[in-house]
Amino acid sequence: MIDRYNVPNLAQGQYHRAEETIHRSRFIVTIARVSSAEEAKAFIDSVRAEHAQATHNCWAYVAGEPSSTAQVGASDDGEPKGTAGRPMLTVLLHCGVGEIAAVVTRYFGGVLLGTGGLVRAYQGLVKLGLESLPITERVPTRKITITLEHRHVNLALREFETAGARVLEKNFALDATFTLEVPQSKAETLIKTLTEKTSGGLLIDLHTGKPVQS
Repeated sequence: MIDRYNVPNLAQGQYHRAEETIHRSRFIVTIARVSSAEEAKAFIDSVRAEHAQATHNCWAYVAGEPSSTAQVGASDDGEPKGTAGRPMLTVLLHCGVGEIAAVVTRYFGGVLLGTGGLVRAYQGLVKLGLESLPITERVPTRKITITLEHRHVNLALREFETAGARVLEKNFALDATFTLEVPQSKAETLIKTLTEKTSGGLLIDLHTGKPVQS
């Protein structure tokens, strides 16, 4: 599991674009941030609708961590097989950016590029878009609620800070309850440390079902 990784610094519905003319054909690359296959398909459909008169709208996406093939897709959209979608996907898988989708729109200019020329054109457009793409770092997190005795609060706060956890909510009633956003890679260690240092005197809700008595 990757502790943190780069993603496009684009809000939902926001796109990044670059354009180049190659042998009279107009090529436009549109890039978006997507975190699921469904989001990728919605993005692709929106670009295809915008450029409905284009000769081709070829696409590729990596909807998870960089280089992960768990949620990927690609299409040549009528170009010769293997000359557009797959080459685009190769670039995305090796660019070091996750949760990314790209559509390369082509308005044919009358000059055939050949298979090698098409591969270079489609890969080149994705690379062109990546050169100016704004990126930001994403740290995968999970939500945890921890309830413990008041005498353990200071200890807990120190461990929260060590783990890089962010306190979303806190409640000091009969016991102290904290709802946290914890880096995914640090969650298990935080729970284990608190369990050991409080001698098991805490209640943990992993927000996946029933609370766990530690």
